[in-house]
Amino acid sequence: MHTDATLDRATFDRILQFGVERGISDLHFEVGHPPHLRLQGDLLPAKYAALKPEDTEAIAKILLGGDFNTFRETHVERDITYAIENVSRFRATVFWQRGCVGVVLRVIPLTIRSFEQLNLPPGLADICVIRRGLILVSGATGNGKSTTLAAMLQRINQTRRAHIVTIEDPIEFLYPKEKSLFIQREVGSDTKTYKDALRAALRQDPDVIMLGEIRDYETAEICLKGSETGHLVLSAIHTPDAMKTVQRFVGLFPPEDHDAARVRLAESLKATVSLRLLPTADGQSRVPAVEVMRVTRTIQECIRNPEKLNEIPHHMANGRDLYGMQTFDQHLIDLFQQKKVAFEVAKMASTNPEEFQRALTIE
Repeated sequence: MHTDATLDRATFDRILQFGVERGISDLHFEVGHPPHLRLQGDLLPAKYAALKPEDTEAIAKILLGGDFNTFRETHVERDITYAIENVSRFRATVFWQRGCVGVVLRVIPLTIRSFEQLNLPPGLADICVIRRGLILVSGATGNGKSTTLAAMLQRINQTRRAHIVTIEDPIEFLYPKEKSLFIQREVGSDTKTYKDALRAALRQDPDVIMLGEIRDYETAEICLKGSETGHLVLSAIHTPDAMKTVQRFVGLFPPEDHDAARVRLAESLKATVSLRLLPTADGQSRVPAVEVMRVTRTIQECIRNPEKLNEIPHHMANGRDLYGMQTFDQHLIDLFQQKKVAFEVAKMASTNPEEFQRALTIE
């Protein structure tokens, strides 16, 4: 399959298309190894010769075009999107390692999947009705935060006439023309920084602002400002669950501002959605375990008072029927009983494995 010629665009596109057709999530191009494809969480080598330095450099030139020389001179990694018409879009990161170019691409499907198709709880549709405040989607890298945010924005797009501004690095999903009007801005090409774009977004008459990721104090502060001035702000944050999301968000503020940040977050935060992707029982795909927190008066009190923060899971478990909340362990029990995930997988993913096992024996 591989000749001595340097890898060209047609070959590169063919490898990407091959991966997309098999349902992979990521592709890795590293010198000294064949291309690797991530399928259902496992990293598998393609039937291809080991890549040479000129191969990965050729891929970087395809992705970066005229910017390649700057990339070679500065050695600063770059995030960009790449598209193959009627196949897929990709989020690519191009970087240097041990003096050679490395490339990793994440597959971004052309169509935005619904909550049902993503196996997300129906309660997420209720969260999309919220008109103002802050909604945070959390989880580790590759657990579906971007996909979930896209499904939520698409739900708003289908159900109301809203002006939606997205600020991304890079732009991932493209939204079809339905009820809402979209402005999508890419950090680097459309705007210098998240901070600049967020400030500008507040002057663009938005109903909804989606920020790709909360990374620092400045973005956290503007997200709060946006939600305090009557907008709905959605963003992703790298935390495992609702409790850690509150801690991390407050922790982005200077120590002397923590008390004030807690009060503001308690007022602004409307919901958190936390995700853990698990292999299905048949090993054919992956299914998300989802924790959902809706901010009730009781939970507001837990956010305001750091001593009550660890009471949040208890209130979430009790608020299932009334508010559509659920803890990870509640959802994992459901997934196991529906035979979607194996017992050992569910137990390992649970927050408290002993209690998880006890809950199953009680039932």
